[in-house]
Amino acid sequence: MVVLQLTCLAAVPFHSAAQSTIQDFDDKVLIDLSHHRTAQKTAFFMFLSKYNSAVNLAVPAGLFAGGVIGGDKDMRQNALYVTSSSAVNFLFTMALKKIFKRQRPFLANVKIQAVYQPGQYSFPSGHSSSSFTTATALSQAYPKWYVIAPAYLWAGTVSYSRLYLGVHYPTDVATGALLGTTSAMSMRFIKP
Repeated sequence: MVVLQLTCLAAVPFHSAAQSTIQDFDDKVLIDLSHHRTAQKTAFFMFLSKYNSAVNLAVPAGLFAGGVIGGDKDMRQNALYVTSSSAVNFLFTMALKKIFKRQRPFLANVKIQAVYQPGQYSFPSGHSSSSFTTATALSQAYPKWYVIAPAYLWAGTVSYSRLYLGVHYPTDVATGALLGTTSAMSMRFIKP
């Protein structure tokens, strides 16, 4: 419930007097990013976006396998924590996409050129929410700098890739990050 409340609060600008200002900011960021694309950066960010789901599945699978092989109950419980956080996040993300039905940037503004054109709705960013869910849950399960730093570097870079590729607005990405973080925090009771 807390996750839904925080996410709805983040979405309030779409229905307020500040809508035009926020939309102008969102558009400007994406148009500016599209003018600075290179083939190398585009390939790198496409790779991150393409394999985000694989990483988000591999983390709990690896934890579970490690827990089974090593006979480590806490590690298996952490796998359940990451998986449960991801499931909650997925449900909320899909529900919010259906509720808000925000068009993708390249559909709403002809000046925004996307590298590719994914389906579904734009708000919130599923890549951002899923990567931040995994990063937060993993960081809560293993609060060491050498886990936290790469986890959030991955999540932040995946989120940025969505802007760079022109498929999400900054507000989609920020709300996705907030949703992912709160999804993982809301499931902390599962953590050993």
